[in-house]
Amino acid sequence: MSSKKVQKILIIKPSALGDIALTLTALTSLRKSFPDAEISWLVRKEFAPLLEMVTDLDKIVIFDRKLLGKWFMRPKAFASLIKFFKTLSTPQFDIVIDLQGLFRTALFAWITRCPKRFGIKGARECASMFYTHKVPLDENCVHQIDVHNKIITATGVTEIVMQYNLTIDEQTESSARQLLAENSVGDKKYAILVTGAAHANKCWPAEKFAELAGKLHDRFDLSVIAVGTKMDKPVVEKLKSLAKTNIIDLTAKTDIKVLAALMSKASIVITNDTGPGHIAVAAGAPVVMIFGPTNPLRVGPYRKPQFIVAVDALTRGRQIESTDPMHAIEKVSVESVFQKVTTLVSDQQ
Repeated sequence: MSSKKVQKILIIKPSALGDIALTLTALTSLRKSFPDAEISWLVRKEFAPLLEMVTDLDKIVIFDRKLLGKWFMRPKAFASLIKFFKTLSTPQFDIVIDLQGLFRTALFAWITRCPKRFGIKGARECASMFYTHKVPLDENCVHQIDVHNKIITATGVTEIVMQYNLTIDEQTESSARQLLAENSVGDKKYAILVTGAAHANKCWPAEKFAELAGKLHDRFDLSVIAVGTKMDKPVVEKLKSLAKTNIIDLTAKTDIKVLAALMSKASIVITNDTGPGHIAVAAGAPVVMIFGPTNPLRVGPYRKPQFIVAVDALTRGRQIESTDPMHAIEKVSVESVFQKVTTLVSDQQ
């Protein structure tokens, strides 16, 4: 489509945090090709703060899943659901792009009544029946970003721009500096450990994180910070008990924006395959991301093999998840992780 004919675009990608971070480059490319369009993004309420940090987005459409899921029980929730549907159907979008590819998100696309609704041909849960433009994928579409690029190219995007364009405002920077000062880090160099993940098979053992923490302090004299949510507290407590160096515990003490600010200034971020890790990549931090069964070729830091540690990291083909016991995250050695860390940290010195 001609950029002059496209006035309103809706991106549908409600979750999860890491997947949203991986989608930010698609937004950058859309803005490049449609500079005058009003671009909106449908996202779950808890992940909206990440989108508030990007420069190329005009509007955020909130999908409050917890509230709307109670529409049949609570009048307030039912009223909110009706309002949500009106929000989707009232503006006449010229393009709607479903980058989630599920029945529910495709249904949202259909509710907009937009005449051009884009999604993957053969998407899960029969989602593609709601699209007007079903985009076939080829063998080169392995990584999720490649999939996104294929879909947005079908909308008329003429140039792919591999930039995340996260911005950190002064208030957020100030909050991050204050948090560091309160924990005696101040202007010292520091490493961040992300020990949690949504699934247990994505979690590198606390014992190995503890050994790595000692190496980070002894070799590079880095303060070591652990971050995460309240659910990550038990593993961080275990990490603290095993580590031979001090672990600064910031679990449940940062929101998404402050977390991004902390990561952007870190000497290194060592992380499981989880949302905060992908935010670290988007924020421009040097990252070592550890993978177990999940195929890093599909969701790892895009075109950054130096950021990835896994058994057979680059030879798993198109499979989403491996069942080979040799690909278990426990098989990833401390030495292999520290080797990547050493290269990245040394490059900054």
